[in-house]
Amino acid sequence: MPRVCSVSGKKTLSGNKRSHSLHATPRKWNVNLQKATIMVDGKPTRVRISARALKSLKAQQAK
Repeated sequence: MPRVCSVSGKKTLSGNKRSHSLHATPRKWNVNLQKATIMVDGKPTRVRISARALKSLKAQQAK
């Protein structure tokens, strides 16, 4: 299963780790995915959602 947020579509980012001598080594930044149950079309659905998107959804519901 790919590391993709089902709400925002965020994916794994890639780049380089840099040492003190600026030597470049490939690395990845994974998305902080959480399993959460949200309402989709009036039905509770279990999805893998990023922590940032989950926080945004909770803030919208609080208003």
